[in-house]
Amino acid sequence: MSKAEQRAQMSDGAGFIAALDQSGGSTPKALALYGVDASDYSSDEEMFGEIQKMRARIILAHDFTKDKVIGAILFERTLGEEINGKKVADYLWSEKNIVPFLKIDKGLEDQANGVQLMKPIPGLADTLSKSEDVFGTKERSVIHEANAQGIADVVAQQFDVARVVTDAGMVPIVEPEVNIHSETKAEAEDILKSEILKNLDQLAEGQEVMLKLTIPNQANLYDELADHPRVLRVVALSGGYSTEQACDLLSKNGKMIASFSRALTEGLSKQQSDAEFNAALGSNIDNIYRASI
Repeated sequence: MSKAEQRAQMSDGAGFIAALDQSGGSTPKALALYGVDASDYSSDEEMFGEIQKMRARIILAHDFTKDKVIGAILFERTLGEEINGKKVADYLWSEKNIVPFLKIDKGLEDQANGVQLMKPIPGLADTLSKSEDVFGTKERSVIHEANAQGIADVVAQQFDVARVVTDAGMVPIVEPEVNIHSETKAEAEDILKSEILKNLDQLAEGQEVMLKLTIPNQANLYDELADHPRVLRVVALSGGYSTEQACDLLSKNGKMIASFSRALTEGLSKQQSDAEFNAALGSNIDNIYRASI
């Protein structure tokens, strides 16, 4: 694996990052949307088996290539899975030239001060040391209200984790999501931008991060972040918007590319023939790609 080659692709590549990191909490909903009912599996093992089949079907699809998909975020359990005899992260890079990332957060704390911090991430350094096939990580918090203290706490925690990741030689995707339904979304985004800038300025030379942010109410609000010397790329989450909505909003932000999960898999179903599945996925990929370039 050439880290320099992967870095160049993440910095300058045309395309988007596929978020295929559905975890224990989000998997049942993702499977339900995919046409797999909870009655179709009777254990966590079977549930994760179903979501892995969905991920593999997406990754193996003809349109899922580096021409439009430059990176993919995986759930930790997925690192142990295989596609065509290769570990998933290795397969993504060696066969598809798509840069693999690892979701490392363990879920969210209860809401306080208008935000949800990340739960502790036990054994993080050990996890990173065993993840040599991935280029970087992703860690998510959520902001529900324009609460200055809460947002400051979210960003400080994110950057504390980011430093552990950079120390391990990887690039962290810092993800302080702003709830798209927040009544104070625009105000929260202004506070968030200020806090991120403050923390970016405290990073040492050679430490760099990616930012994964909710598409802002004010188009191009985050251009200053994208231009910061410590930022490799700014990517957008779909946050519950439909594919059409997310792509429309993203297209108004010239320095953000997509990192969509639900919007990427919208309209896909286990019951579809391969031709139907590939056509639906290809359409989503095309739309997301166009909004990202």
